[in-house]
Amino acid sequence: MAGSWRARAQAGGMLLALLGWVSSCVTTFVPLWKSLNLDLNELEVWTMGLWQVCIAREEGAVECRAHGSFLALPPELRVSRLLMCLSNGLGLLGCLLAAPGLEGWRACEDKPGLKRRLLLAGGAAFGTAGMATLAPVSWVAYNTVLDFWDDTVPDIVPRWEFGEATFLGWFAGAFLAAGGLLLACSARSTRTATPPAPTCRQPPAAQGPAGGHHPHPKNADLVI
Repeated sequence: MAGSWRARAQAGGMLLALLGWVSSCVTTFVPLWKSLNLDLNELEVWTMGLWQVCIAREEGAVECRAHGSFLALPPELRVSRLLMCLSNGLGLLGCLLAAPGLEGWRACEDKPGLKRRLLLAGGAAFGTAGMATLAPVSWVAYNTVLDFWDDTVPDIVPRWEFGEATFLGWFAGAFLAAGGLLLACSARSTRTATPPAPTCRQPPAAQGPAGGHHPHPKNADLVI
């Protein structure tokens, strides 16, 4: 029963972590972190990502332009680039570490301690990747809210709003963290029970040549 629970927890954790990792990679590269609808020209929708800005027109044409300089970006976008790339790398590392530690994987079957350590390391990598995804997405969302409700900006000026990648990034970070936690918990329960210490048995009493015990001399037989 315990083995079945561990196998299910590991399969569910690996599935969640893989889904979160793929979603995090998509979030990193799509230009949908922010969206801007122009009131003066409703036929155009502006979107912004970590790498480029795009303009979608009503006829279906999409024109994208990369950011000019890394140093010219706002601080939240610069840090988000680094953290999202770090998250993607940690997610890949978690896949490579956790896969050999899964039950049913033939690698390292004769080394249960190594499989447990690999599973723990993979879960930790996935959890760290989740935090590295949630932090930049939440930071960009926080600054978007501050800019949207900034009273110093005239009402006629268009405001940036949340893009689809913001919500996808939140889901990706949650999936990565949940998958890493499941893998780590299942690894903690795979500790092999230590075999009981062998009991010390006293050797049987030495027997005589006829198979009987040596007769003890009586007091009467003693010669003084």
